[in-house]
Amino acid sequence: MLTIALSKGRILQKTLPLLKKAGLEIADKELNSRKLILDTNLDEVKVIVIRATDVPVFVQHGAADMGIAGKDVLLEHGANGLFELLDLNIAQCKLMVAASDKEKLKQDTLKIATKYVNSAKRYFDAKNQQTEIIKLYGAMELAPVVGLAHCIVDLVDTGNTLKANGLIPLEHIENISSRLVVNAASFKTKNAQIKTWIESIEKNL
Repeated sequence: MLTIALSKGRILQKTLPLLKKAGLEIADKELNSRKLILDTNLDEVKVIVIRATDVPVFVQHGAADMGIAGKDVLLEHGANGLFELLDLNIAQCKLMVAASDKEKLKQDTLKIATKYVNSAKRYFDAKNQQTEIIKLYGAMELAPVVGLAHCIVDLVDTGNTLKANGLIPLEHIENISSRLVVNAASFKTKNAQIKTWIESIEKNL
């Protein structure tokens, strides 16, 4: 049995067609049910659909053999106990520093609002910039507007939300896309099965 953890939301919508091309289908009635473990068209493969931030946790601890999650989530998690084997080139965006202008970044102690605490800390530590990081779970763009922070670290796609709130992307931290990850132990014990799936998915990218 092979268990695959998929991220809810935007990534799921982009992942399903890719899996279908590779031969794995999940019926709409399964996706719309309240079941936590979903059946697929293949008896030997089950799927769990969970919050994006939980995917690397499930894979790391062996609750799922494989998973698909954004690089942003993997950077925050640290990716211990799992291998990142494939860039699926879907749900692409950028992790960036944004503020109203570049002068806002010139602070003795830079106040940053973000949910990407580890990524922000690594980036600014590498620049020897002293920071105070304020963890938020949403409405990031509001923080500089109301004086909570000098800047934000967040995912940027079109940049329209930043623009609407008087912010501009200033510094690029990382290119983000969805990655296929595998549990380290499963990669040894189910190597042939996992490699077959990786090859099938890679052929259809």
